[in-house]
Amino acid sequence: MLIQREITIEELVDRFPGTIQFLSDHGIRCIRCGEPIWGTLEEAALEKGFSTEKIDEMLFLLNDFISNVDRRD
Repeated sequence: MLIQREITIEELVDRFPGTIQFLSDHGIRCIRCGEPIWGTLEEAALEKGFSTEKIDEMLFLLNDFISNVDRRD
């Protein structure tokens, strides 16, 4: 798994810019809404009321998503 719950939102969107829309589609608004979210992906998901199972599901989908998009290293 490339992305884990401990990744910061900043690092995630820097390495994978396409994830901004993915996060927004999953209820985690970042950068586009004018209120940048900092902290980890897990912290942002918990703040939005995600359960542990929902976070795991989102991570699975997110890793599948990024396996199909360009990446910045």
